[in-house]
Amino acid sequence: MAPREATRILLVRRLNKEGPGDRSLAEWWESECSSKSPEASAIKEAAELLRTSDIPVAFPTETVYGLGADATRSDAVRGIYKAKQRPSDNPLIVHIDSLDMLERLLNPVHTSPTRATRTARHSIPTIYHPLIDRFWPGPLTILLPNPSGSILAKEVTSNLTTFGVRMPSSPLARLLIHVADRPLAAPSANASTKPSPTTAGHVCNDLEGRIELILDGGPCGVGVESTVVDGLSHPPTILRPGGIGIEELRTCPGWDNVQIGYNDGTLDVKEVPRAPGMKYRHYSPKARVVLFEAESDEQAASKRIRKDLEDTAVGAHMIGILRTRHWKKGLRLLSDDEMQKTLKPIPSLHDDLVGFSVPVQDKVNGGLTTKETFDCHLGGDVESIAHRLFSALRAMDEMGVEVIYVEGISDHSGDLAAAVMNRLRKAAGTELRV
Repeated sequence: MAPREATRILLVRRLNKEGPGDRSLAEWWESECSSKSPEASAIKEAAELLRTSDIPVAFPTETVYGLGADATRSDAVRGIYKAKQRPSDNPLIVHIDSLDMLERLLNPVHTSPTRATRTARHSIPTIYHPLIDRFWPGPLTILLPNPSGSILAKEVTSNLTTFGVRMPSSPLARLLIHVADRPLAAPSANASTKPSPTTAGHVCNDLEGRIELILDGGPCGVGVESTVVDGLSHPPTILRPGGIGIEELRTCPGWDNVQIGYNDGTLDVKEVPRAPGMKYRHYSPKARVVLFEAESDEQAASKRIRKDLEDTAVGAHMIGILRTRHWKKGLRLLSDDEMQKTLKPIPSLHDDLVGFSVPVQDKVNGGLTTKETFDCHLGGDVESIAHRLFSALRAMDEMGVEVIYVEGISDHSGDLAAAVMNRLRKAAGTELRV
């Protein structure tokens, strides 16, 4: 796409909200086409681009917005790396609409339409059957052997012998895959290393002019990417934490001893990542992120932040504070009366984002100077924190803050907590316990 062309956003929120109901994807699509709805026109256009163009299409899933391309065409997949400016040794997850489509991937030579339905589950290692029954469609990616004669583009797997695949629970995502009739390679639709996008606006901010089309299905529900698991190893391992927690996995037959196979740092440059999100720094806003570990003392954190504000070496004139479960608004940088005098709600960027001015001692020129501070409460439960995290980091960037201080949560509190802390540790330049 020529740089002068604007990226278009097409509204398809109704489809994501309504879903197919009791109908199959084919019946749902036939109904939409019969009604000649604007959403049907948008899906048709997006599907045609996915089949024919080498420029990816952005679309919402239940986790984050994905940047989709036909996973069977190398030129199309290379378009993802180009748009994201993403290293090409970082594997991509394949998104499917059905087990029939997965069967065509696992048996590229021998599959016929009638045989696919009958044998789909038989081609999938039995270790995954209980996970598929419980979590698909949903935010779970499984690792499968890439078969001989695979129809997947080699750029999808980054020369690995396995590929990651999932069936999204977003009805819009599955409908798009169904209409395109192609498995879609679809990493998060952001510029590489930046916070993942949970709205169409986030995608546009990062990829304006680099892609042609964004399908706007509304905000994503989960807020962090899918959990990636490897059932081909013994014991099975979690390669990336996400929307499905380790305790949920352990309730499934064969997964009671599932192990953590990731770390919250990055791999050595020579190491080959087995799944997305393992090798490079991710989820980072422009601002420097300082992460306070769970249960860090609020008063000690406040003193550290005030010290940074007064330190000319740090040089931050605007800071952000992301609170979770225990810190109070403003982190006691001001008294309640002082804060009320300068408090400025900023609802247009993020729910519960406020700004206020903090007077600090100017150690160079003497007297007092003012530092602008922005405060955002992510919520007290882990679902709210996960849902709001990436959008809050982006909102702080929009305000122009230079340092973001984040109150961490315990990554032993189940479900999404480990995923949240994994993303924060990858984003953080500094990690503190005070």
